[in-house]
Amino acid sequence: MVSTELEIGNLNFETYQIRKAIPDDIPQIRKVTQDAFALYIKSAHLDTIPALTESEEDIRRDLETKVVLVAYIGEKIVGSLRLDLRSDNTAYLSRFGVEPDCQNLGIGKSLMNIVDNLMREHHIGQLQLHTASQIGPLIRFYYGRGFYVDSTTKDRGYIRALLCKDY
Repeated sequence: MVSTELEIGNLNFETYQIRKAIPDDIPQIRKVTQDAFALYIKSAHLDTIPALTESEEDIRRDLETKVVLVAYIGEKIVGSLRLDLRSDNTAYLSRFGVEPDCQNLGIGKSLMNIVDNLMREHHIGQLQLHTASQIGPLIRFYYGRGFYVDSTTKDRGYIRALLCKDY
């Protein structure tokens, strides 16, 4: 578990913590995912994406097969991600989102720092993810974390960039 105090100017906010998700987190993970991806589809000018229609059972399956991390303040989950560690020395990051009113507070960076540590700990050579290429703040966030665009595709009706980070 990681704990961080948020300080902005002279204001001190509640501490956020990060831990591995448990089954009791599923309803809140679903809410964070829907809130974060509702903003994503608005920014990308889309109608919908699979993240908005997944069920609690889908999330339960991910808990059983992937590393699922949550960031929380008090009892409220404010961020989550899912990490699929593959047998081919790569990992795939999905459903990475932070509640819109908690963005730009360092929560996403802290989650990514833990992912970076997991990549090194498990000797993973490359982390991959897809994101909408037209959402500049997301692309800048990932570039700032050491990712690069490997390719793009329109397989889902919009331009998605495959971003990679080598370790």
